[in-house]
Amino acid sequence: MAIIIDENTNVVVQGISGKQGLFHTKQMLAYGTRIVAGTSVSKGGTTIEGIPVYDTVQTACENHQIDASVSFISAAFAKDAALEALEAGIKIVVVVTEHIPVHDEMAVVAYAKRVGATVIGPNTFGIVSSGKCKLGIPPNKFFIPGPVGVVARSGTLSYEIVGNLTAQGIGQSTVVGMGGDRVMGLTFVDVLKQFEQDPETRAVVLIGEIGGNAEEEASLYIKEMSKPVVAYIAGKSAPPGKRMGHAGAIIERGMGTYQGKVNALVEAGARVVELPFEVPGIIKEILSM
Repeated sequence: MAIIIDENTNVVVQGISGKQGLFHTKQMLAYGTRIVAGTSVSKGGTTIEGIPVYDTVQTACENHQIDASVSFISAAFAKDAALEALEAGIKIVVVVTEHIPVHDEMAVVAYAKRVGATVIGPNTFGIVSSGKCKLGIPPNKFFIPGPVGVVARSGTLSYEIVGNLTAQGIGQSTVVGMGGDRVMGLTFVDVLKQFEQDPETRAVVLIGEIGGNAEEEASLYIKEMSKPVVAYIAGKSAPPGKRMGHAGAIIERGMGTYQGKVNALVEAGARVVELPFEVPGIIKEILSM
């Protein structure tokens, strides 16, 4: 089994007719994702790549069984798009959009919790159930089925580490991007709990970065896990007080430092690497035990 999504997940693409929505719809289809509908205001009744397009998510849900949405709606309207999907009863909402105002993100995540839905992101690369389904923007070629679960705050580092794993013949069960903003739906702990219960996942790679306390919180749960965790933390050389790419990657008042995160993870029993290319070797060693 995969976590969160699998080959049976029926998907709606919000913003399917936009430049990014269209490009990544084609990529998701090529990976095998079951996209059953798209939405685009004023384009209801048309088709794109053979997919029926509707003006609203509610109309799409009235015509199709939909399990998940992936949104490519611009930041100004991303909150409304996410709430529209949640109000229509969709239980998995992937928000790729970056630069969403913090208060908008807070409203979306709070509403999702009230209705028992899962938000992945915002500002996420998405989620991949390797060989089965992809929601978001990761390059198809890197993701092959296997026993390693990956959870990350960074997209490009995920591609690098997953690419290195794949090059060594090590596949992945599910790869989850939490998003790089201060406010996020899924947390490290949420995903680690699912990997711990997933029989297909034998080891976990956690890709973190400076800023916030998500990795420190994860370390508390890692102490309870039966499955081994390998971690990489980005931002070792970052100067305090300066944002490094992600809104959440900033050290403030001594909190969220590289060394603090490393210490917490090591104390919890995780194996922390200093460079991304070191991950496959350690994973191979763990899987051979």
